[in-house]
Amino acid sequence: MSSERLIYLPLGGAGEIGMNAYVYGYGPQGQERLVLVDLGVTFPDMDTTPGVDLIMPDMTWLKDRADRLEGIFITHGHEDHIGAIAHMYAHLNVPVYARAFTANLARRKMEEAGHDPANVHTVQAWPEVTKLGPFTIGVAPMSHSIPESGGLVIDSPAGRVVHTGDFKLDPNPLVGEPFDPEMWSEIAKDGVQALVCDSTNVFSQHPGRSEAELPEEITKLFSEAKGLVAATTFASNVARVKTLAEAGVKAGRSVVLLGRAMRRMIEAAVETGVLVDFPKTISPEDAGNVPRDNLMLITTGSQGERRAATAQLARGKYRGLELKEGDLFLFSSKTIPGNEKGVIRIINQFSEMGVDVVDDSSGLYHVSGHANRPDLEEIHRLLKPKMLIPMHGEHRHLRQHARLGEEKGIASAVVVNGMMMDLTGDAPKVTEWIETGRTYLDGTVKYGAMDGIVRDRIRMALNGHVVVTVILDEEDEPLGEPWCDVKGLPETGSSKAALVDVMEEDLNQFLMRAGAKTLRDDDKLEQELRRIARQSAFSEIGKKPEVTVVVSRMR
Repeated sequence: MSSERLIYLPLGGAGEIGMNAYVYGYGPQGQERLVLVDLGVTFPDMDTTPGVDLIMPDMTWLKDRADRLEGIFITHGHEDHIGAIAHMYAHLNVPVYARAFTANLARRKMEEAGHDPANVHTVQAWPEVTKLGPFTIGVAPMSHSIPESGGLVIDSPAGRVVHTGDFKLDPNPLVGEPFDPEMWSEIAKDGVQALVCDSTNVFSQHPGRSEAELPEEITKLFSEAKGLVAATTFASNVARVKTLAEAGVKAGRSVVLLGRAMRRMIEAAVETGVLVDFPKTISPEDAGNVPRDNLMLITTGSQGERRAATAQLARGKYRGLELKEGDLFLFSSKTIPGNEKGVIRIINQFSEMGVDVVDDSSGLYHVSGHANRPDLEEIHRLLKPKMLIPMHGEHRHLRQHARLGEEKGIASAVVVNGMMMDLTGDAPKVTEWIETGRTYLDGTVKYGAMDGIVRDRIRMALNGHVVVTVILDEEDEPLGEPWCDVKGLPETGSSKAALVDVMEEDLNQFLMRAGAKTLRDDDKLEQELRRIARQSAFSEIGKKPEVTVVVSRMR
């Protein structure tokens, strides 16, 4: 019996939607040669990660084994699959492989971070393959909501793994390649050891819809609109941006692209030949010379991002352009769970201006980029895998998808981040548990989720903050009274006196009573002052704030 094995280890993206990072390995236990599939980010929110800019997988396990890492393959250009490449590259330092459009985006990220963009290699579509250690890897086209998404065909001595990436079964995606069932049947002909498969829409019972169903309805909506028309969608959904622009032109409108991400995606698509015949656009400056009922804006910020063009328009103006009563704003997108508050805030701001907002509730103006349950069943049927590993989904998605596989007689397993699976036999089995977590990008600094920094921010946000300052002379006696600086707390409490005055009086009373031993011990003194400040605040306002104590000694 061979001692070599084929392993699969998700470091992000399994048990959550976002932050995708999947390791495959082959070789003797503990000596496997490794490849990484995708390295993405997820996005923070003010409730749980205030002040954080990006959230990335904790790559400690892989950093410690970087000498065994052969390379990184990126399935497509969405931020949850590509967004951490430049941030983590210095620790991994191996070649990155992707198709032309995705590689274009990756090179831009690398260059901005000061890495050599030549480390990103463009690969052609299947049947071209790349040899990496014991693996031979090809990128087979999959339709999705971004150009050149690809499922990976990963061959090893233990058999073939198909890693779908994000996908849908779209026979006419308008931009990019259609789903090709004949190609996938051919890929499956000699057997698929394991299918590692997108699970995002496993609860959607109806077959997925094509991007080609949208242009007619969107054109009709824009043609009937009065005043200015604006629309937002995911900047990366190049096909949708083109559909919106073409609909605007057909409705007799000049088109303006608003938002850096939107322009960057269109530029990358044109440069790599993915996008042809994109309608002519005009600059925001020239838009001022066009009558409002002949103007259309396509904006970034479909998920309510505060700094994006959509949010800035909702707050007033962006690049000299503004919406007014009677204008139309279309959300040609689905709101990702967790982003509802930001989107609803923008919709209400537009409503207050008198702008008519149209969303996706009718189903006429957006189609998902992910496979629904009948489509997942079709992939299972085409590939006939020996085993199924659901990925790219919350735990409930993974569980439901695994159940779907079991019902068809496919050995299936619910695998979450940190579960190392052995895929060598007839069924997946857990071989090891790896500690995984999150890395926060906070300004220019990266730190772990367990470092306590964000936890302290949350505690200060919930409870307020007090700085207590005390000066002691050469004899370790208080020099004057202590004083307090207060942030995020009310000025007065239950006694109707100033909160600062009450706290300072209580602290001074303690100092007057404190013994010489306490006054000489900084740690003891800080502990007692903190306790009294919190208790004093609690008696006045019913909250115990975070307290920082500064003890200064005259020497």
